Amino acid sequence: MRSALYVPGDQPAKLAKALERGADALIVDLEDAVAPAAKARARAEVADWLRALPADPGCEIWVRINPGEPGHADLRAVALPTVTGVCVAKTESAAELVALAALLDDAPWIGLCPLLESGAAVLAAVEIARAPRVRRLQLGEADLRVDLGIEPGPDERELLWARSQVVAAGAAARIGPPLGAVSPDFRDLDRLRASTEALRRLGFRGRACIHPAQVAVVNEVFTPAAEEVDRARALIARFEAAEAGVVLDEAGRMVDEAVVRQARRLLS
Repeated sequence: MRSALYVPGDQPAKLAKALERGADALIVDLEDAVAPAAKARARAEVADWLRALPADPGCEIWVRINPGEPGHADLRAVALPTVTGVCVAKTESAAELVALAALLDDAPWIGLCPLLESGAAVLAAVEIARAPRVRRLQLGEADLRVDLGIEPGPDERELLWARSQVVAAGAAARIGPPLGAVSPDFRDLDRLRASTEALRRLGFRGRACIHPAQVAVVNEVFTPAAEEVDRARALIARFEAAEAGVVLDEAGRMVDEAVVRQARRLLS
């Protein structure tokens, strides 16, 4: 999943066009994008939209549910065959995910993506990542900034610790790499590219988007260039052909199993 586009759950016009936006996944939002008075209506409308989707909609379909008991009602409404998984807003503990997983006994295909939006959640990232059905983590950086009192500068280095925590937690739990947080300024695509490239270097392999204009940039950043693919294939072939001793790449640098693992991850 390179890109995941958020779509408000109470806006049928945007839902109708969402599959055409080029994102690898959609995140249909029942939480922050929906006013409190409209949540019940949005839940019903999203369930109807999900039922009308083709068996293969062409991308992954995720639904962001509300925290607590309202999220349980959301989950029961959207646990449908076309749904890949649910993003769990404001996750604070693994126990919350255990409770949600218990509601999904009849839907074994549905995964969970917890959103970590507080200091407590980031500190519990490893336990959360190891909870049932969790496929990847995601930071909710807007709420996290408020909780921690962070005021990011242009390079966002103030968020480096939290971002590194979720990358390490995902690796420790042997789940997929985390999904990068949204960039709220959807008009500045150059800044989006620079920050997305920084996330890629940090270990992220995808990013959430709040506007269709962001999707193409995010997809491009997380798609390996042709020369990278060729180099990875050649390196693996050289390593596998070696019978013993030190293996060198085409530039004369030593190749060990860690380097080959990185090449195989790029190809995957």
